[in-house]
Amino acid sequence: MAEEIYFDKKEQLQIVQNSLLPDETVFAVYDGKDVGTGFIGLTDRRVILQDNSFAGGRVAVTSVPYSKVTAVSYASNASVFGRFTEETTVAIHTSHGTYEVLLRGSDKAKHTHDVILHYVVHA
Repeated sequence: MAEEIYFDKKEQLQIVQNSLLPDETVFAVYDGKDVGTGFIGLTDRRVILQDNSFAGGRVAVTSVPYSKVTAVSYASNASVFGRFTEETTVAIHTSHGTYEVLLRGSDKAKHTHDVILHYVVHA
């Protein structure tokens, strides 16, 4: 039985599914809320990021293998009651820079963080 795939938009999931390597499994594709990021996809091998603000008005799809991730973090503003806001940023750090994605909901950000951390620690 196949594991459930979490996603916000079917067309974003299809982009990721169409770019999978043989025997690669997709876990989630979450819509990015900030202007440049189209989505973040999580597989068992890499993070896939769509950047809608690439030079020249082009759209770039970037793959970051988990072996190249040096750290992952997520940050959200806490409310007066100690709950996270509905917008949470996930940062993926590599030796070449940091990719940030603003997600809708701290649950999606935590899931993204935890999947990446799992594969970085167990790589």
